[in-house]
Amino acid sequence: MKLIVTLLLSLLIVFPAFADPKIPEKLIYSLSWSGIPVGVASQEITEEAGVRRIISSARSNDWLSAFFPVDDRTESLLENSGAFPGRSKSFRMLFKEGTRVRDREITFNPTARKAHFHDRKSGELLEIQLVSETFDIYSSFYYVRYQRLEPGRSVYINVLDSKELHRVEIRVIKKERIKVPAGEFNAIVIEPMVKPEGVFEGKRGLYIWLSDDARRIPVKAQTKVTVGSVTAVLTGGSY
Repeated sequence: MKLIVTLLLSLLIVFPAFADPKIPEKLIYSLSWSGIPVGVASQEITEEAGVRRIISSARSNDWLSAFFPVDDRTESLLENSGAFPGRSKSFRMLFKEGTRVRDREITFNPTARKAHFHDRKSGELLEIQLVSETFDIYSSFYYVRYQRLEPGRSVYINVLDSKELHRVEIRVIKKERIKVPAGEFNAIVIEPMVKPEGVFEGKRGLYIWLSDDARRIPVKAQTKVTVGSVTAVLTGGSY
């Protein structure tokens, strides 16, 4: 069984925002595997001196940690310029999953349209050519929350995922009512066409439920993994 952890990724091209984004904001989730509680996750955005910081983390609970401890963290830094959440400056991913450790860093130079990848474990260095408006996979998630999402349509964004640049399609599936520990929400269901790492690593088929209001809060995420499925549901936070 391969179960891994961090939360939410994704997505999109920029359209006019529906509301002013809330900063600071913190979202807290419970994680389960095929109905069995396995951990907690959080995603937080703050701003100081014109720099926005997005931190995502996920940790296994005592039950899972007994045989497969997970402690995952990502950090994105962005300039407060341009469309929300800003221009990518750097991205750091530190995943500790069982006996496996991944430690990668990307620095962005949007003016030169280049990025530099550094695997801090192996020492690998790589320069990557970018296209216009390229984002790391976690900060790009914040774009989707302020887009015009219509069921049956798709939107696209350029995402640098580790060493690979992808043109990612996000399908808008439907609208529905959903109940999670944080409450009941009218929601928009989207499907990023990516093969994720972290909590949702495994197969394609990641679905995210966003509240269908001005806040566009991600209230649930779910996907199939090698065995079973992993689900994250919103339990609280400051939003």
